[in-house]
Amino acid sequence: MTDTAEKRAAFRKLHEEGCFIMPNAWDVGSARILESIGFKAVASTSAGFAWTLGRQDNHVTLDDVLAHLKAMCARTSVPVNADFENGFAREPEAVAANAVLAAQAGIAGVSIEDLSGDADGSLYDDALTVERIRACRMALDAEAPETLLVGRSEGLLHGQLHLQQALDRMVAIAEAGADVIFLPGLRQKDDIAALVRAVAPKPVSVLIAGPYLNLEQVAELGVRRISVGGQLTRLAYSALFNAANHIADTGDFAPLIEGVPRKQINDLFAD
Repeated sequence: MTDTAEKRAAFRKLHEEGCFIMPNAWDVGSARILESIGFKAVASTSAGFAWTLGRQDNHVTLDDVLAHLKAMCARTSVPVNADFENGFAREPEAVAANAVLAAQAGIAGVSIEDLSGDADGSLYDDALTVERIRACRMALDAEAPETLLVGRSEGLLHGQLHLQQALDRMVAIAEAGADVIFLPGLRQKDDIAALVRAVAPKPVSVLIAGPYLNLEQVAELGVRRISVGGQLTRLAYSALFNAANHIADTGDFAPLIEGVPRKQINDLFAD
């Protein structure tokens, strides 16, 4: 397995030019599969990981996530970007300390979002959001300086911000020290291009959850990387639901012949 320093250097290199796809893995096995297909980096997914534990998204603990990230990093040779939700704390100093713990798990990048976790689905205000990012960058600089810090806002996904407000927030996050800017919820080319211009020269990451844009189109807008969130996990669970429902409803086991050969999986996971 490649060591952490090499993974972090490779991850930074990926963000310097061009556009790459960074699919989201929900466990160690799925990360190994994505690596074997040829992807140069993978991300975790908070939703996908929570579902593997039989929990809802945003209902896992810090210790759960740290153990998950450590296992993924230990068993893959490509950089891992951590979906670290809101950092599992509110105050800047506490979020920063948790970001360092994530870095110690071996990740190459850590994404910190501005969703408060309160029942009303609110975001942290502008000032606190910026201070959280600034504190994380300072802490990582002291303990794991090559770890990329991804500043993420949930404002569009949760309907808390209109586009210009979201762009202003992302500019402030970039100025506070985020290395990569991530604003899920953008689907229109003009909106994505506006974000790229607003935070330049910081690299922009986008979430693609369907067939509305492809790699070439996104790359032409100046975006550096693409992730897919929990969509691959949903596809895997869809296959399980469909096959199990067919068996339960009909007593027929035909769907079982469609699985990937056992040997192919065993060979992939051989050390």
